[in-house]
Amino acid sequence: LSLAVSASAFKDDKDISADYAEAVAVLDGMGVFKGYEDGSFKPTGDITRAEVATIIYRIYTGDVAKSDKSGLYATYNKFSDMTGAGWAAGYIGYCANAELVKGYPDGTFRPNQPVTRQELVTFYWRYANLAGCDMTISQGASLAEYQDGDSVKPYAKEAMLWAVDTGLIRGVDANTLAPNSTASRAMAATMLYRMVV
Repeated sequence: LSLAVSASAFKDDKDISADYAEAVAVLDGMGVFKGYEDGSFKPTGDITRAEVATIIYRIYTGDVAKSDKSGLYATYNKFSDMTGAGWAAGYIGYCANAELVKGYPDGTFRPNQPVTRQELVTFYWRYANLAGCDMTISQGASLAEYQDGDSVKPYAKEAMLWAVDTGLIRGVDANTLAPNSTASRAMAATMLYRMVV
């Protein structure tokens, strides 16, 4: 993968900070993380659970063609609220069946709900596991250095510990992880970039 980054073609390029620009440009160039039909990227906008399933599908399968095969998995429905999932049904169906994403205890996936930082990390952690990445966590690694480390939900603890230990995720400041805050599109791109490059 070449790290050479050309100027991006998003109409809101000026809103993509220097901290995120390379990640956005590289993943867009790979066809994994795309912008919207209006030509924008919306870097500070919340990323939804459906959008995360889509980028995980693309990076995991390598299927980034304009007319990708995701539609073949639209009927792989494990969730009760997929009727309104529309364009994302196949991506979610594939990822759910591959155990890359999971829904909620009530049987829903909530595709249009913004993903939290700990949900995003957990989705990426599952991808990394299945993709054969090194999942080693340093001995003595802990979330205790963050004042909100104990607010990480049980399902996300191992994933968050791995992400913090490897530098995949950073606190919003030196003392705060903000696991329940929503993740931005730029943050999601940067975390994925750190994993695959």
